[in-house]
Amino acid sequence: MSTIQDTAYPQLKKDLSARELAVIYTPTADECAFAMGVSARKPTQALLLIQLKILQRLGYFELLSTLPRVIVDHVCSSAQMRVPTMRELKAYDASGSRSRHLQKIRDFIGVQRFVETDWSWLDQVAREAASTKQELEDIINVLIEELVRQKFELPGFTQLVRAARAARNAVNTAIFKSVTEQLSAEQRQMLDDLILQRRGVTLWDQLKREPKRPAVREVAKFLEHIRWLKSLGHGLPDTREMAVTKRHQLMLEARALDAKDIRTVKLIKRHTLAVLLIQSQLEKATDDVANIFIKIMHGIDNQAEERLRQYRLDHAEQTDRLIGQFREVLAAMQEGESAKKRVANMERVLGDDPEQWIIQCDEHAAFAGNNYLPFMLKPYGNKRALLYQCLDVLELQSSSQDDTLVRAIAWIREWRTARREHLDLAVLPKGIDLKRWLPDAWYRLIAVVSPEDEPRIHRKYLELFICMSIMKDLQSGDLYSAHSNDFDDYREHLVSWDEYGGELSRYCDITSLPKDGAGFVAQLKAEMSTLAKQVDDSFPENEFVRIGDNGLVIQRLDRKQDPPELALLEARLKEDMPPVNILDLLTESEQWLDLHRLFGPLSGFETKIDDPRKRFITTLFCYGCNLGPTQTARSVQGLSRKQVAWLNLRHITEERLDKAIVRVINAFNTFALPKFWGTGKHVSADGTKWSIYEQNLLSEYHVRYGGYGGIGYYHVSDMYIALFSNFIPCGVHEAVYILDGLIKNESDVQPDTIHGDTQAQSAPVFGLSHLLGIRLMPRIRGIKQLVFYKPDRKAKYDHINSLFTEAINWELIERHYPDMLRVAISIKAGRITPSMILRRLGVASRKNKLYFAFRELGRAIRTRFLLNYINDVELRRVIHQSTNKSEQFNDFAQWLHFANDGIIAENIRHEQRKVVKYNHLVANMVILHNVHTMSRTLKVLQEQGVPLSEELLNRLSPYRREHINRLGHYSLDFERYQSAMAKDIKFTL
Repeated sequence: MSTIQDTAYPQLKKDLSARELAVIYTPTADECAFAMGVSARKPTQALLLIQLKILQRLGYFELLSTLPRVIVDHVCSSAQMRVPTMRELKAYDASGSRSRHLQKIRDFIGVQRFVETDWSWLDQVAREAASTKQELEDIINVLIEELVRQKFELPGFTQLVRAARAARNAVNTAIFKSVTEQLSAEQRQMLDDLILQRRGVTLWDQLKREPKRPAVREVAKFLEHIRWLKSLGHGLPDTREMAVTKRHQLMLEARALDAKDIRTVKLIKRHTLAVLLIQSQLEKATDDVANIFIKIMHGIDNQAEERLRQYRLDHAEQTDRLIGQFREVLAAMQEGESAKKRVANMERVLGDDPEQWIIQCDEHAAFAGNNYLPFMLKPYGNKRALLYQCLDVLELQSSSQDDTLVRAIAWIREWRTARREHLDLAVLPKGIDLKRWLPDAWYRLIAVVSPEDEPRIHRKYLELFICMSIMKDLQSGDLYSAHSNDFDDYREHLVSWDEYGGELSRYCDITSLPKDGAGFVAQLKAEMSTLAKQVDDSFPENEFVRIGDNGLVIQRLDRKQDPPELALLEARLKEDMPPVNILDLLTESEQWLDLHRLFGPLSGFETKIDDPRKRFITTLFCYGCNLGPTQTARSVQGLSRKQVAWLNLRHITEERLDKAIVRVINAFNTFALPKFWGTGKHVSADGTKWSIYEQNLLSEYHVRYGGYGGIGYYHVSDMYIALFSNFIPCGVHEAVYILDGLIKNESDVQPDTIHGDTQAQSAPVFGLSHLLGIRLMPRIRGIKQLVFYKPDRKAKYDHINSLFTEAINWELIERHYPDMLRVAISIKAGRITPSMILRRLGVASRKNKLYFAFRELGRAIRTRFLLNYINDVELRRVIHQSTNKSEQFNDFAQWLHFANDGIIAENIRHEQRKVVKYNHLVANMVILHNVHTMSRTLKVLQEQGVPLSEELLNRLSPYRREHINRLGHYSLDFERYQSAMAKDIKFTL
């Protein structure tokens, strides 16, 4: 059963500070006048005021005899009335006057009493909430929010629990019946057959197959697996009308159940879970095929570039010989006095066979510049069959009216088995003009001239160009696959234009953006013009920036010197902070926050496990520190390997780990010490490589870090705590995910400014962040290569004019402003994520006008930022400090992920993402514990006469590790830590 602590149901705090009593429980003059109007007796007035303040605080009444005495004493003393005795309070609770007084209090505040006839309305609210939510706590919170909004007195908590559970059961049963009734008898039999034993492995287990490293044989097997999935999924009910959150929750439950467990589920639910698992696995598998196709084409591209480099090395001698020969020809030309003599000299130099020199020149010219395209043909031939199989699975469609590429794909599939190397132009689909469609470099390879001087097509080169175009258009969103998730048509996720019109005013009020494109352009253009003028005027006095012969030069900032007292303070902290092993630290932190309550059974209906706190802490330690279930069972007595692994599979999801992380962040935010480190309004995003085994699709070789792995991508607050984490492939542009952390962040720490590394300089990222009301301020490297755009083409500046090379196309921004705002509103509405749209905008698209609009807007916003960047030395310092904190967190998190050489042993991608979340949670819990210990230690030091200043506290960090023992034999001792977390420890500076 859900507990009251897991919900937003209001409760009285056990420990109240003097400030909280004064702010919350002090009666106003109007309230005192109300009490006097109800009764002339002072004791009764006191009782009325106490109940009035309780109703205002909780939204419901409590028996006065059960209230903390500190509240009763404060209300009475504030109203200058005698404090009633416990006997008087109990007598009043049992009196008939109480109900009459309660109604008068409700009327005064404007709150309705919740009666029996209101349950039908609340049941409807509960059903609406249950249609999108599965956790009882979430449904209860919706009920509380709606009751408060409608100004109802809150009913009892157990009544809300019963309403929420009944609504969830009713909604789930309706979903199960709806899906099952659409199944034919043959389909039901097919779903039942999935859980039958098949030589040790059931078909149910085979559904969850993950692709391994995309070698030729593995890809062929995986494509066969997808064809089987498609045969299973053909004709099954469409579940996309189901709420996304509900569908995802049920899919997680289906994925967690093995064949033995799914047999015990009632029939209609079993069939529904099977349908959802088949469809979700098919979507994921289609995404995998698209990624495999992209990786293969990237590999062909990289191999061709490498072969060109090797060719140049191997043929350097030939190139030198050609140049030498050309020089001799020129010299021979100059020696002759007549044309006949000069020709004779050249023939003598060239020898008897000048044709060989022409062949060598043609060969060199084919690879001149960076033309590596001819080298792509051989690796393409090796992968050609796999690429065609991928295309068979993807069933690609165009997201624009230009379907040239789709028709070209159909054409190459039609001519797939042709033997001829060259084809006549007449065989091309009608409407495909190679001269207009192909870039010059490709046209020279594809359009060849026959001996009859008639142009013909080099079939393999045309196939190769089409495959390269497919790769780029999949990445940009110009092509999509209907059965995919990551590569579907993103337009279907956007709010409709009717919804856009209804949300426009509210969204623009929140973000302070103009509603129309003309107003937006006028505002932004004026801001840029004013800023450029200010920067130009102050440029001569800017001692840190100059424009040299090679462009803009920014002087490196000097590091601020540490105060001399810092070393002494650090030594005292190191000496006074008590040593603790990592498991005891996690145990104490978990007891403060009761995190194990967030991790109930996925279905919400199973019998609860014994000793859930111990099981959760052990599982957190196992995966967050990378011990693995077997080693954890050896190190922690009383649990088996299966018990640890079972809890991870059946109770823990990424979403629940995120909720636990938020709870830790909120507890951290109650301390005073972090406020010396930052305001919470800045966050930095950075990635670090996590090593994983090669036998999975996510694993790639990372050029910068070396080795195979994925990227743990973190959003770290300027107060040092990490707000959000993600696990992404090495090959993707990290900036694609930079905005997700702010949009998905549900903690009390809500930043509005984000810093990133140099990858965040992408123009579309700047454009989208501005429309979302987020200030993007990345670290800048290579500023000489960045283009500054003028707000007005005619504008001239005295000192910084040379920085500007182009002007903003304001007409493009104004024309597509509604389209861009529609994307931003869709993100705020939760329809799409920033990364979903930035994946499309991160690749140049010839067809998608939205890409050009976001790029142009991003150029304007980035130029505005760059002008501030060169003009404001403190801004550069803030960016530097914030990004340093992000790098320090990366190191700290990996220090806590100490076992198994830091390699993630899981080969399943959602389990890899969970491991990163586990580690993020462990790191935040250690940070919280460190802040708690540091705060208490600093307070003691201050009482001992050690001076503390803001400058000293500002230089401290919670990434302390010298007192933490990670290794050794562990025992869970819940009796050792029973003290509550001491919050809000203040320092007198």
